[in-house]
Amino acid sequence: MISWRRLVAIASVLTICSLIGAETPRLSTDQLAKAIKNDSISIPTPGELFAALSKPSKPNWSGQYRAPMPMTYRNRAQIALNLGGLIADGFIAIEAKDSQQVKNIGSDIIKLAKALGVSENLLSRGNSLNEFAENDDWDTLQEELEATQNEVKSSMQSHSDQDLVILVSLGGWIRGTQVVSASILQNYDERSAKLLRQPALVSFMQSKVNDVSSDLRNEPLVKTVSEQLGGMQKLVSFPAAKAPTLDEVRKVNDASKKMMEAIRTKTDTK
Repeated sequence: MISWRRLVAIASVLTICSLIGAETPRLSTDQLAKAIKNDSISIPTPGELFAALSKPSKPNWSGQYRAPMPMTYRNRAQIALNLGGLIADGFIAIEAKDSQQVKNIGSDIIKLAKALGVSENLLSRGNSLNEFAENDDWDTLQEELEATQNEVKSSMQSHSDQDLVILVSLGGWIRGTQVVSASILQNYDERSAKLLRQPALVSFMQSKVNDVSSDLRNEPLVKTVSEQLGGMQKLVSFPAAKAPTLDEVRKVNDASKKMMEAIRTKTDTK
C-alpha cells in the first residue's frame, strides 16, 4: 500500500529517534527536515506505522477493532483528538480489507470533521471512500484516506485552527501506538517491538502540545494527555541496542490505552 521509498523514510524517522539518548530527546532541525511531513508536524501517520509493522509480521488487524465512539462530543479539543484516533481506525480497516468497516468509519470521520467546521470538500472524500470500498480497491483506498486526513488538516489550517491540527495528529499517533503495541503483544517479534522506541518523537509532540494556545493547553483533557505523554516518553526510551521486552511492550500498551480511554470518555465541557 505504501511505497518502499516511503517505508524507508518512516523507518529513518524511527531510527533517528532510537539514536538519540534520553539526555537529548528532541530532533534537530536537520533531522526534522528529513522526517516525513504531511503538515507542519513531523509525526508518522497511523498508516505508516501499520505498514512498518506489517513488514516483519502479519498482524490480526480485525482483532484491533474497537466499539464505535460517540458522535456527540461538544468539546473541540476532544473532537480533534478523537478524530485523529478515528482516522487511525480507518487505516486498520483498510489493512484488514474490511469494506463495510471502512464505510462505517469513513462516515464517522465526516461527522466529527463537520463538527469542527471542516470544509464541505470532505463530503466528496466520504463518497470516494465508499466507492473504493465497494470495489475493494485497497491501494487507492489507502491513498484516499491519507488525502482525507490531509484535507481535514488543511481546512483547519485555513481557519487558523493549527492547535486542533496538532491534536488530530496526536490522537492518531496515540491510537496507532496502542494498536502497534497490542499487535506485538499478540505475536512478539523483536523487529516489530523496536518500532516502539520513539523518545525523541514523543518529546517533539510534547513540545507541540506546549505550544498550543493557553486556553486550550489548560483544558482538563489536554492537560491530562500532556502529562501522560511525559510518562510515555520514559516508557519508549528503550536501550538502542536491544528490543523492548514483552513486559516493556505491555507497559507501552497500557499507557496508550489509558490515554485513549481519557480521550474517548465523554464530558459535557464545551
